[in-house]
Amino acid sequence: MMIKKYLILILISLIFDTAIFAAGNDDTSTKIDNYKKGANLIEQAKELERENKLEKSAKKFGEAIKYLIITNKNNPNQPDTLNYLGYASRKIGKLEIAEKYYLEGLALDALHIGINEYLGELYVETNRIDKAKERLKILQNCKCEEFEELQTLISKN
Repeated sequence: MMIKKYLILILISLIFDTAIFAAGNDDTSTKIDNYKKGANLIEQAKELERENKLEKSAKKFGEAIKYLIITNKNNPNQPDTLNYLGYASRKIGKLEIAEKYYLEGLALDALHIGINEYLGELYVETNRIDKAKERLKILQNCKCEEFEELQTLISKN
């Protein structure tokens, strides 16, 4: 009987230790969670933007930036994070900040498809068509929708 009690105590103890360990003592999971939260908020903001709910969309972009800044602080020099930071900043009208994030990302990965497209869009938005065409040239061989989207946007201006 006594051995049974000890075995049960040991078993319970192991279960709780495992649950506590899995629950979040891993700093890496927090870093990933912040990135995922930021990315998810950007997707929500895009959907709200498509529905013409611009105020709600801007709020979501702002929330995304908070998570992405934490991600960038904890895990710097990640082009995808910088791309999202630039995108969300651009969407809330912080064009200079957005451009800095995009350029920082390109310094790490000059061929990053998303950054090249979004920076090209920023250049169109700020009437720097020649610079937008430079981004388009980098995308010309990617056979991707980002090339086509940027090309269409440039051709309208």
